[in-house]
Amino acid sequence: MTETVGLTGRALVDALERIEPDSAEAHSLDVNEVAGAIDPVKLGKDDVRRLLAALGRLAESAPAFDLRKVDPARFANLVARASRAQLESVVAERPLRDRVLREIFDRMGAHIRQDRAKTLHAVVHWRLSGGDGDGGYDRYQTVISHGACTVSRDMREKPRVTITIAPVDFFRLITHQATPAVLFVTGKIKVKGDLAFAAGLIGFFDLPRTHEPS
Repeated sequence: MTETVGLTGRALVDALERIEPDSAEAHSLDVNEVAGAIDPVKLGKDDVRRLLAALGRLAESAPAFDLRKVDPARFANLVARASRAQLESVVAERPLRDRVLREIFDRMGAHIRQDRAKTLHAVVHWRLSGGDGDGGYDRYQTVISHGACTVSRDMREKPRVTITIAPVDFFRLITHQATPAVLFVTGKIKVKGDLAFAAGLIGFFDLPRTHEPS
């Protein structure tokens, strides 16, 4: 047992920041247990950023701390229960913004609903505002084709729809905290192309839903 085991909330975040990446303690921890012990609702504005930064630092020497190791339900819960202010703090730090966005897009292929998408071929271009790419956007291309979804940063194919959205609203969308319709009527999402397809896009994915921590 280590001194970190059994800690929760801010005490756990504080402990993670103190752990050396190459220490025995770092290698004895389970990133899923860490994620499960954190409820963003009980943390301060900057604590989710601190948590993700600490996990990223540890992952450099201990790959078991990579966000890819966090199971989908716990990852979705961590994002969904974070406040807007907490998420804004995360995306304000460039490496964390890139890491979380990459993690979400990389998981899309695993969540595609093959039964609904088996006859579909559609290209979606995503433009995430506040980025450092062309026009001030981070850009991702998702291609849904015959039951599979692939993701690329190369916008090479003609899109059926182009979606422009802020990262925090994107997080809310993919964790069921907001619907495309609500984001559209409040001006938080802009759609160019097939509006009907865009409105039902999330339905092609079986996305984990948030739950109250035990």
